Amino acid sequence: MGISTYSLVLFSFGVIPILELVIPPSASLNEPKSVKAYTIVLYAIVPLYFGLLIYFLIIIGQETNTLTLVGKITAMGMLHGIFGINMAHELGHRKSKLDQFLAQLLLWSSQYTHFFIEHNRGHHKRVATLEDPATARKDETIFNFWKRSVRDSFISAWKLENDAQIRENKAVFRWNNDMVKYMVYQTALIVVIWCTLGTITLLYYISAAFFGILLLESINYIEHYGLLRNKISESAYERVQDIHSWNSDHLLGRYLLFELTRHSHHHENSLKTYPELQSKEKSLQLPTGYPGMMLLSLIPPLFFKVMNKRLV
Repeated sequence: MGISTYSLVLFSFGVIPILELVIPPSASLNEPKSVKAYTIVLYAIVPLYFGLLIYFLIIIGQETNTLTLVGKITAMGMLHGIFGINMAHELGHRKSKLDQFLAQLLLWSSQYTHFFIEHNRGHHKRVATLEDPATARKDETIFNFWKRSVRDSFISAWKLENDAQIRENKAVFRWNNDMVKYMVYQTALIVVIWCTLGTITLLYYISAAFFGILLLESINYIEHYGLLRNKISESAYERVQDIHSWNSDHLLGRYLLFELTRHSHHHENSLKTYPELQSKEKSLQLPTGYPGMMLLSLIPPLFFKVMNKRLV
């Protein structure tokens, strides 16, 4: 298969960034006639994603061609990032128990279930502050951000869930602690893969999941890079405004990421579903789409040159 296994990566980080340089962004309003139809699309993707993950696990250990092997791992990593985590982000903000279950199931498949706690109860409360692991500081390279965000988000999720147990006067390490459950479930998945498919397949699975996690964290990096809210008291910040997120109205990136690029509106009302998100008039706009900015972030001096002059 060779080079064809890189099709998804090349399309997402080759074709789309080039097209978004020549196709003008569109701030057109989303006016969905039925959110339910868009939700059905998400539901349909879930079994497709898990089918592809199972297929990957079955065949990847038999691959002997290095070029094809790396291609398949990165392709699965793309699926982890776009569907396993990004789609989980969309579903995880909804009130439906089914949607929240599917969100956690998707994150479990990517070994990143703590994101469900940290993102909803941590990031949305602390965004654009130095207390938020997922807000990139000015002049912080994406490589340093990856390390800090992955580490501190995990620690934060434990603290948030432990504090919830303490407020209920209950023991911290108990089954009702979601972080305890998440760690058991994720470990169980690793053990099952190891026992049934072997060490090599497990290593390839972890590599793909790690690639997906880095994709998510790369999106986090550009979404709030260098943006900070003013502190109005010792323990409070100004409310989150449109100027505290970086947005992009470039169509292809919008569709690929389920309108995540209309990020200001998402932080204004996280219960809005992706087809309801709009381009906010005062929102900060990136010079190109999210995929192109993710590539640019891999060259820190150039990224800083482009972005630092745009900081308010």
